[in-house]
Amino acid sequence: MTFEELVDQIVHRIQDGSFIRGTISQPRTKTADLRKVKLKPVEIKQEVHIQFEYHYERILKHENIKISEIRPHIAELLEQFRQLQAEFADENIHIQLTKKFKVSWKAEKTRDLKTVDLSHDRKKNYLLDGETPYPFLIRLGVQTAEGKVKKQKHDKFRQINRFIEFIDDALDYLPKDRTVRILDFGSGKSYLTFALYHYLHIEKGIDIEVTGLDLKKEVIEECNRIAEDLGYDQLKFLVGDINDFNEETAVDMVVTLHACDVATDMALARAVKWGANVILSVPCCQHELFSQIQSPALDIMLQHGLIKERFSALATDSIRAELLSLVGYDAQLLEFIDMEHTPKNILIRAYRTNKQPAPEAFMKYEAFRNMLQANPFLEQELKASGYLTLGRKE
Repeated sequence: MTFEELVDQIVHRIQDGSFIRGTISQPRTKTADLRKVKLKPVEIKQEVHIQFEYHYERILKHENIKISEIRPHIAELLEQFRQLQAEFADENIHIQLTKKFKVSWKAEKTRDLKTVDLSHDRKKNYLLDGETPYPFLIRLGVQTAEGKVKKQKHDKFRQINRFIEFIDDALDYLPKDRTVRILDFGSGKSYLTFALYHYLHIEKGIDIEVTGLDLKKEVIEECNRIAEDLGYDQLKFLVGDINDFNEETAVDMVVTLHACDVATDMALARAVKWGANVILSVPCCQHELFSQIQSPALDIMLQHGLIKERFSALATDSIRAELLSLVGYDAQLLEFIDMEHTPKNILIRAYRTNKQPAPEAFMKYEAFRNMLQANPFLEQELKASGYLTLGRKE
């Protein structure tokens, strides 16, 4: 079987209506940034598409392509990768490609015919069901007393479910033999704080202690009333600033959502200091790098204020993720859902692995930082606390 014949057969099988899911993996080059691609069929505006989910080292991207137009995309990916595993309604196939594109094709018939799910919004897979009444969602005004999501709160309900997906993914990194300590910096109205408590303690039965911290006294008082009304005995809210919060010595999970500018960096630095196993952060209002960047090589971009602002925000989050990886975390930048207070939709997710990065990782980071002539706040915080050692900034 030639490479072109292989592509034709795969595309034909995907297009015949029996495709359930697939994974293209094993990059041909060890230095490839793209690690794998997951595929599944979805229906958008009454037309079938294939959703391509691209898994990079520290970020996920999605692209929906009409099923009739997927051939060049499949061909390009099979040139970059050596393996394809696909699940169909009637069989599973495993394809392996050698360096010279010699094809090994194995198929295994399934005992029972499977059903293809074309749902795009994944409503049926929500960790919180939109038809089930949840006391905290009713109390917060997201649901009616009967458990129906209010029309004006559908976006908030989606956001809560997306956040809980991140919490669910992090379960393996939380301790199993003791109380799990969780801090939420900048908790605000605390929709997600209550969702976190409900999912971990009520749904999963995990022994937790959660503290939400915010500067607005009236908001904190209201959140404490709600927690008391719901019987959430191990959830409390305090008035305080991230930089002045010194009551903890060890924390298992740190959450920081829409903390402005370097307040995010303060929270990340504290999380590292406390040895947090899980960090979930949605940054907001990144101004620090905007005033620092001086890079002639980027003048064509940075001469435009709008572009400079967006580039600064992306560079800031990239630096944060890289710094976390340099101090023993597996850090990724993932898509979230826009917060009420900001259109920013990037979430930094970091799991503590204590893995020692290669020496070239430090050099790579320093080269990028020096190109921008930046002096990142998080880097200085990690250096000052002794968690990061780098050469002198040029």
